[in-house]
Amino acid sequence: MKNIYLLLLTALILTSCEGKKATSVAGILATNDLAQIKSKKAALDAKQQALSVDLKQLNDRLDALNEDKNIPLITTFKVKETVFTHFIELQGNVQTKQNVLIYPEMPGILKSVFVKEGQHVVKGQVLAKIDDGGMSEQLAQLTANAQLAKTTFARQNRLWSQKIGSEMQYLQAKTSFEAQTSAVNQLKSQLEKAVVRAPFTGIIDNIFKERGVVVAPGMGSEIFRIINLSNMYIETEVPETYIGSITKGKAVSINFPVLGETVNSKIRQVGNFINPSNRSFKIEIGVSSLDGKVKPNLTAKLKLNDYTKTNAILIPQSIISENAKGAQFIYIVKEKKADNEAVTERLIIETGKTQGDFIEVTKNLLAGAEIVMEGARSVTNGQVVKVINKK
Repeated sequence: MKNIYLLLLTALILTSCEGKKATSVAGILATNDLAQIKSKKAALDAKQQALSVDLKQLNDRLDALNEDKNIPLITTFKVKETVFTHFIELQGNVQTKQNVLIYPEMPGILKSVFVKEGQHVVKGQVLAKIDDGGMSEQLAQLTANAQLAKTTFARQNRLWSQKIGSEMQYLQAKTSFEAQTSAVNQLKSQLEKAVVRAPFTGIIDNIFKERGVVVAPGMGSEIFRIINLSNMYIETEVPETYIGSITKGKAVSINFPVLGETVNSKIRQVGNFINPSNRSFKIEIGVSSLDGKVKPNLTAKLKLNDYTKTNAILIPQSIISENAKGAQFIYIVKEKKADNEAVTERLIIETGKTQGDFIEVTKNLLAGAEIVMEGARSVTNGQVVKVINKK
């Protein structure tokens, strides 16, 4: 009974102290007495520091009792050999060596146009005719004169072979015949220029002059544009660092963004000159017309295979770190136990070309090694870790 009274008395005293403390803080604030407020604050700060020490001791003991608390949790993956095909990406434009403006070779009125835009023509086909200004009549007259000179020469030649007549008559007839024949041939050559022919098989892309227009040789007098779409190519420049790997016959993937089409082709020509201004060389890649959809000057994106390895080892670039000397390293795990605990080991590696987020390891890493993935940048060499790979 006495103990009960003592407990009640103690509770009343504590309650009273709590109330006095509460009121005392409010009372001190109400006084606006700087000395009292500083004194009260110092007392509360000391009590807070004591509580912090106690909390730290409790946390330290909890950490010591929790066996998994100090073991970092990581994920890993095993290295496998895979096929690594590396590409360089470039941009180029579609071109054709048979894209020609056709000009008149003689002045005159464009008498006839025999083709239309978009029409397919063959090499040598007559496209247009220019008025020859009476040269046809001159040719007819010269031809008649040449025929007469031929007959005269034939007669003089027979007589001379029989030793009849003079040598001078024979030579005059021969000279006249040769001169007339040469004049006819020259005029025929001139008249041929009045006929505009296709220089190669292709398509009439533009007709710049209409029938009846006066034309003449020179810039600004083009009559047609003719294009051959069956022998197009893409020309681009490649940095000189790839001169040993970009060779004739290499596979190329060609994408036309505007068309939404991708085709495969090969390098058909590699330039032998390195441009000193940008340290690059030119290549040509043959391309089909895709049923006429591919046009000259169309932009294309190219992927050129410059490196392939069938047993490459690829790892994510994000798990690679560098030491103070610039050497690259990753962490692998060893001494793996039944409870998935293991020990990390720092491994210095050498790398090569990249493929997206992955990079090829060229030295010191073998297939089958287990590499730290998540947690790779937080563990240290020789640290005990726990592997929590999901199954």
